[in-house]
Formats: sequence, C-alpha cells, structure tokens
Amino acid sequence: MSSGVRIGFLGAGRMATALARGWIAAGLASAGQIMASDPLPAAREAFAAGTPLHTTTDNREVVRASDLLVLAVKPQAMSALLAEVRPEVTPSHLILSIATGISLQKLSDGLGAGRRIVRVMPNTPCLVGASASGYSPGEGVTADDLVLVDRLLNSVGKALRLQEALLDAVTGLSGSGPAFVYLMIEALSDGGVRVGLPRDVSTILAAQTLLGAAKMVLETGSHPGVLKDMVTTPAGTTIAGLHALERAGVRGALIDAVEAATRRARELGQAD
Repeated sequence: MSSGVRIGFLGAGRMATALARGWIAAGLASAGQIMASDPLPAAREAFAAGTPLHTTTDNREVVRASDLLVLAVKPQAMSALLAEVRPEVTPSHLILSIATGISLQKLSDGLGAGRRIVRVMPNTPCLVGASASGYSPGEGVTADDLVLVDRLLNSVGKALRLQEALLDAVTGLSGSGPAFVYLMIEALSDGGVRVGLPRDVSTILAAQTLLGAAKMVLETGSHPGVLKDMVTTPAGTTIAGLHALERAGVRGALIDAVEAATRRARELGQAD
C-alpha cells in the first residue's frame, strides 16, 4: 500500500496465509510490510513458504511492529490472546478480527475501550482474488479506517459491509461455503466419470461449469432461477437432471448445511 501500512497477523493459519498472499498478489502490500506470529512451527513455515515473510512465536513483537493487526487465532484461543497483547495494543492500531463467532463486544472487552476494531468474515478464495467477505466495524473505527478495510477486502474479491448480527450467517454461507462447493465439484466430476469421461477432463469441466455459472449470476444480475430456466428446455436433458436433484433433496440439503454452519459459528462464539 502506498501508505506503507505494516500488517501483523496474530495466528498464521490457512486463512491468515491466504489473506497475506492475496494482498501481496493484489499489490496492496509487500512482503516487508507483513509479519505473523504462531506457536506452531508448521504454521509459520507454511505462512512464509515462497515469500520472505517474517514470522515469530512472539505475539507482542508483532503488535509492536504493526499498524494493522489481524486477529487470526481459533475462537477458543481468543481470550488468552487478547489478555496477552492488551498491554501492547494502542489506539493507533487498527484491528481486524477474522475469528469465527467472536463479537465486537468481546473483542473490545478484551483489548480495552477506545480500540478501533472491525470484525471480518473472509473466505479462502481470497488467495486467488475471489473471496466473498462480510465485515462490521466497531464504534471507534474512523472513515479512513473503513476506506482501508474496504480496499483490502475488495482487492481479493467482493466485500460487503453488514450489521454484526449477520456475520455468523456470512460464516455459514461464504465462510464454510467453499467446502460445500468443492463437494459439488467432486460429485459432478464423479458423475462425469460415471458416464465415461476421464477423471482429469471431468474435474476441469465440473469446476469450470461452476465458475461460469457463478460469473453469469454476478455479471448479469439475473436471478439464479431465471438463469436456470434459460438452460432448461421442455422435455430436455437439464429438466431430467433437475428432477433427479429435487428428488434427492439437494436444495434442502444445501439450505441445511448453511444453517448448521451458522449455528456452529454462534456456538463457537458463546463457548469462548
């Protein structure tokens, strides 16, 4: 970023790694502006793999060396992390939390009043510039902070500012959703193999089909049902396949999956 904002990740897991690499790929940060802490050597090695990113086991070192902090630990570890870094966090820090279920109030209680905190729910496709994120700012966040957060999140996909009460639902839909889609791609690929396609060809066709369908929804602005009907000719192949999906309850199963993931996000936040 032209402003030279220094970014520190507290926790160097998959989501932190995806965000760091996504921001570097988007040209919004250089490797020299990013560092991360994690107690696990494997996590630190994976975070720095292929890039000269500084990692450490010392959370306080990261806080002291950063302007923007990304809280990227598991929900169960958040209370201990907040207590550890609280003496080092100052009003000059902008804090993004990507921890599932942890409310702005819990973060504020843990870090102290007057802290500039934004709760964010990104997903791992930020690694390829295709994240779907929701975020909600706390009371101390400034207009300039929001410009920066919006720029960071939209540089790696699409980001929507939402009421905090909706962020657990974002977790259930777009946070967990990539895994649901990977299952769909795998199943479609299996179907292709079942009817005679080679596995590599079938997987490419399945993945590209989902990518193309998603682009049609986003770029045309049409309702998915309208686009579905455009593909569905009377007595044709598509209606035969759709009938099979409806008989199997696929629509209801996907709704249930989002609901279950959302419920679990709420449980994780309450358990901390």
